[in-house]
Amino acid sequence: MGSSQSINRFMNATIHNTSPTDSGLRVRLGVLQAGRAPEALLDHHADYDRMFENLLGADAFDYRHFPVLDNVFPNNIDDADAWLITGSRFGAYEDHTWIPPLEAFIREVYASGKPMVGICFGHQIIAQALGGKVEKFAGGWSVGRVEYDLDESVFGPPASNTADSSALMAFHQDQVVSLPAEAKNVGSSSFCQNAALLYGNRMLTLQPHPEFDKSFIQGLLDVRGEILPDEVKTRAAATLEQPIAQSSIAQTLRHFLSRQTS
Repeated sequence: MGSSQSINRFMNATIHNTSPTDSGLRVRLGVLQAGRAPEALLDHHADYDRMFENLLGADAFDYRHFPVLDNVFPNNIDDADAWLITGSRFGAYEDHTWIPPLEAFIREVYASGKPMVGICFGHQIIAQALGGKVEKFAGGWSVGRVEYDLDESVFGPPASNTADSSALMAFHQDQVVSLPAEAKNVGSSSFCQNAALLYGNRMLTLQPHPEFDKSFIQGLLDVRGEILPDEVKTRAAATLEQPIAQSSIAQTLRHFLSRQTS
């Protein structure tokens, strides 16, 4: 990467909630945007990076946004105190110019001990960068509300409303099929064995989408439904009115990302 290219990439990044008072109080969260919401949905929904401000809370962090899918990367890992990688329609194993530098960045963050969270594609690319394997799952798609078995030592005990205790929205076919040596399985579903992974106290990743609500999943079914088998669409649509564990998972992610390293 040339220096002028690096400067150009950084200048395209955006920084929010960075008043002098706030910057000394809030953890700086770097959001590495690996995908975009369909344009047809943007009138009524946030893009993938901004969804995490909605999920975690606009005032919870000092957000720094880097659209890595456009080759816009941070100058270095110290541009934020913690990092998050969004979902994407791209496969972690696909040949895109931004994927190798993203993998290198992940390995550098891991070595530093800074906390990082990965969601869907983020879950997969972290596993791949650290030696795991991701592939298009022969069993097909997981779409809509899905019940997960989550490790209570990481995600806390089930909520008092058991219907809301472990369900999240999913929209994926790719899966992590073999784990890096550093990873511990802390969540699964009947369809996805490696649905949540913990890398010591450094990285926490989820295959499902805690940032997606029923309205956004319905929008994806409407605009991207042609890629899904009819039975998958029908089954997914039938689940959307049931509760999900969005608030409890958001709390877990906030706590994990707020951990400070020396």
